[in-house]
Amino acid sequence: MSEILNLRKFVAPEIIFGSGARKLAGNYASRFSARKVLIVTDSGVIAAGWLKEVAETLAEENIPFHVFSAVSANPRSGEVMRGAREYREQNCNLIISVGGGSPMDCAKGIGIVVSNDSHILDFEGVDKIDFPVPPLIFIPTTAGTSADVSQFAIINNEEERVKIAIISKSVVPDVALIDPDTTYTMDSYLTACTGIDALVHAFEAYVSTGSGVLTDMYALEAIRLINKDLPPLMNDSQNSRLRESIMLASMKAGLAFSNAILGAVHAMAHSLGGYLDMPHGECNAMLLEHVVNFNYSAAASRYRHIAEAMDIRTEGLSDKIVQKELTERIVNLKKEVGIVDTLKTRGVSDSDIPVLAEKAAKDPCLITNPRNADSSELAAIYREAM
Repeated sequence: MSEILNLRKFVAPEIIFGSGARKLAGNYASRFSARKVLIVTDSGVIAAGWLKEVAETLAEENIPFHVFSAVSANPRSGEVMRGAREYREQNCNLIISVGGGSPMDCAKGIGIVVSNDSHILDFEGVDKIDFPVPPLIFIPTTAGTSADVSQFAIINNEEERVKIAIISKSVVPDVALIDPDTTYTMDSYLTACTGIDALVHAFEAYVSTGSGVLTDMYALEAIRLINKDLPPLMNDSQNSRLRESIMLASMKAGLAFSNAILGAVHAMAHSLGGYLDMPHGECNAMLLEHVVNFNYSAAASRYRHIAEAMDIRTEGLSDKIVQKELTERIVNLKKEVGIVDTLKTRGVSDSDIPVLAEKAAKDPCLITNPRNADSSELAAIYREAM
């Protein structure tokens, strides 16, 4: 039995990485014998011109499509159900998503609903999907969420005001066309927030109780790349090498957390984002160093490796000093890229904390956090982040 407990699985889509990858959308849709494609995107992606490019690749293959773009920044369950209805009405048999985490998560939700014929909120948790979803081809336009390579779908339950996590290899996309060119249209703050989101993915994957040799290498390399290249990217937004580096880091962090799962930062961010409708990357950024301080004693050697990946010399230093150096580096990195808000400056009040903590305590991401945390301990972390 102990040998079985040490086994690790690793799931990933077919990945095409590099400038121009987006232009293969039509070719891959044709390979999947697409009858009609549902393209899931949002208004920002349409304005940036990326939808038009993808549509042209489908036209070259004579594949008709229907666009569903009614997707919020935090995709709502009602939006997923409307998208599923349009998928059926349009007689589609394949889904392409072009966008950041919100359109991609919404696309996953649509695929779940049309194949399993139930409400999207019924699938909260781990491995609740019985039937395979339609083929998914994802083209990310941000470098952070990694929904294009992960087995996670995060959907906002608008009635309960909480984000739910759906975790299943069924929602790992069939193909990820990861093209750094698509990130040129992100503004600087979105670049910063999604970059720190990827950093949090890597942190949590590396200290997760589900981590292993198949995920560790991706997590540490993602941390190295983000620590080195995200700050200069903020001052040189048109630098193709830096864009590619952060997109690669996002991909590697995604492969790590998809397989090792996450931890308390994400559990708390899901609660925060669902309750107050705040951007996910920003929620993660405001919580990271506080969760590191809470977890540190339970994963000191792992955090030491993370510190080393962030260019902190740890030789001869006590765990307490390494912890201090690491949390200071996190805070300084956030300042370097322009993330300075706290929960209080973003409108969170003391009266919100008990509700936030109660919801976070039920999140499945807590299962692999290196230290057990109940609602009172999560409330204390929220207060520290105020």
